[in-house]
Amino acid sequence: MDAIKINNKKQLNDFVGAQKHSQFLQSWQWGEFHKTVSENVFRVGVEDGGKLVAAATIIKKALPMGKKYFYCPRGPIIDKSQVSNPNNQTNPKSQIPITKQIIELLRDTIKQMAQEEGAMFLRFDPTFKITDYQLPIVKTINIEPDQTLILNLEKSEAELLKGMHPKTRYNIKLAEKRGVKIIEAGSDRFEEFWQLMCQTGERDNFRTHGISYYKEMLKADNDFIKLFFAEYKGKPISSIIVAFFGDTATYAHGASSSEDRNVMAPYLSQWHCVKLAKELGYKYYDFYGINAKRWPGVTKFKKGFGGKEINYPGTYDLVFDKNWYGIYKMVRKVRRTF
Repeated sequence: MDAIKINNKKQLNDFVGAQKHSQFLQSWQWGEFHKTVSENVFRVGVEDGGKLVAAATIIKKALPMGKKYFYCPRGPIIDKSQVSNPNNQTNPKSQIPITKQIIELLRDTIKQMAQEEGAMFLRFDPTFKITDYQLPIVKTINIEPDQTLILNLEKSEAELLKGMHPKTRYNIKLAEKRGVKIIEAGSDRFEEFWQLMCQTGERDNFRTHGISYYKEMLKADNDFIKLFFAEYKGKPISSIIVAFFGDTATYAHGASSSEDRNVMAPYLSQWHCVKLAKELGYKYYDFYGINAKRWPGVTKFKKGFGGKEINYPGTYDLVFDKNWYGIYKMVRKVRRTF
């Protein structure tokens, strides 16, 4: 078993995309996007017999005072067949659980990179439980949502509709009756999307990414990132961005106008993208982030479409420089009190 640097798009995407509920944040395309909005991007993995069994796309992030940290969004990705029974699967030569070997190889490789790049810790959002592996980690504030809702697209459209809340079905039909049209668009309509996003952030009091973040995202391969507008009487009144990768289409971002909310355009937008993903052969539609306490309205909206709730462990820091990490945590705590 060997740690490697991954330099091949197909190798990475074939592995990450083959995992159930594929994580687009670990795709080659997402790494390329982050090269334009962050600093360096590194891709490492573990091979067993020439076959990838783990991969991690890591983004180097800047901190004040010239410090850095690494971030591995919704990763690392480990072959689920290795994770399913980690305590019993062993390498006959070493008698060490295979998953433990994989994680230790990744840890050592990333630690060496961190020393070379001056990163004080690795922040990561695993999709598997990590309590069994006794890593020196610290639980921190979640970056990616630790709860999501995933719709199985292998059902028929009739079954999908039947699985929805009656009010959701009603709102979809209402939007259709009112003449709402869903249009797939390109980056040339970015300004319209940005205006809707700004309205949404101000109205619903949440922080958006900067303008360049969304602008660069929409320049990505349009088989990977797709932008949709819901138009009513010839003008866009809502918009969503959906990522298509592996076996899953993921609702990544949404925005809506403060006007004409009574025509229920977001409901039709989601239903359109669910049907499109199914038509394109994707197995799952990930609504990406629910939390009844933090986002009650959004959560109620998403749950109306049915699906299965999935819980992830949350976000952790693997610390490489304890002294600077202690200072970082103290400063972060103080800043969050103001």
